[in-house]
Amino acid sequence: MAPPLGNKSDTSGHESRHSRRAVLAGAAAFGALGAFGAAGCTRVADAAGTDGGDLLQRLRAQGVVRLGIAGEIPFGYIDKDGHLTGEAPELAKAIFKRLGVDRVQPVPTEFGSLIPGLNSQQFDVVAAGMYVNPERCAQVIFADPDYQMLDSFVVRKGNPKGLHDYKDVVAKKAKFATGTGYAEIQYAVEAGYKESDILIVPDQVAGLNAVEAGRVDVFAGTAVTTRAVVKKSAKAEATKPFAPLVGGKPHVDGGAFAFRSAETRLRDAFNVELHKLKRNGELARILRPFGFTEAEMTDLTAKELCGGGKSG
Repeated sequence: MAPPLGNKSDTSGHESRHSRRAVLAGAAAFGALGAFGAAGCTRVADAAGTDGGDLLQRLRAQGVVRLGIAGEIPFGYIDKDGHLTGEAPELAKAIFKRLGVDRVQPVPTEFGSLIPGLNSQQFDVVAAGMYVNPERCAQVIFADPDYQMLDSFVVRKGNPKGLHDYKDVVAKKAKFATGTGYAEIQYAVEAGYKESDILIVPDQVAGLNAVEAGRVDVFAGTAVTTRAVVKKSAKAEATKPFAPLVGGKPHVDGGAFAFRSAETRLRDAFNVELHKLKRNGELARILRPFGFTEAEMTDLTAKELCGGGKSG
């Protein structure tokens, strides 16, 4: 969404005080461990002009791929029984099996450490539903998005302040919170909210708790994240999904797998299998248990979200 942006330290996503899924750095205005049991397009590159890397061959030989995850429901997390799950890990299991890699191994980390961890080879791919934006595209390459996402708010029952978008938050001087490294930080700032006044919390559960306790009026996240986190709350609800404004225009985010910039062969092979799953409806079936609907299915491309620049 999200659950689960880029940001300064994120250069990936969830992280410091300033930055998830995206410090969008989007379009015009902004342009962005340990193993468990043993989470660009510098271009949205084609392999032209490079050898495309050999990671795919090595993964096939090893029979296992390490997935960087950020412990964010529903994107990628370890469940109460200690099993790896979430929309991205389950999709990774399906696609990598088709690529000849039978096992996936989770490497949990903070969202803001996903891109640094990927580039320092702590894991092989980011499988955390990471939003694609220009800032991140300068550091890694992305597969095409496997989902698209609108934003939503967690508010008190009945939405007493009438908060439906970021402009409402600014106009009504609402106390605003969002997650570490979330794209929603920049969306609020673009709407006129002072960044230093934003309460940054670790995740959507902490955001829900802050709303329920009255410490903030609103927590912003992805539509799928807010829907899930309020299900058992007696004090809070999720607002209707909406598209934030970027450069004055409605913006739809897309989440995707990230790869090291040199590994275009793996990224391209992943894309081939991803598009097969989109065409035959299997992608929707895999994502459905995690709260994704037909509204979240997408034909967006990484090239579009990276800014449409050179693809090589």
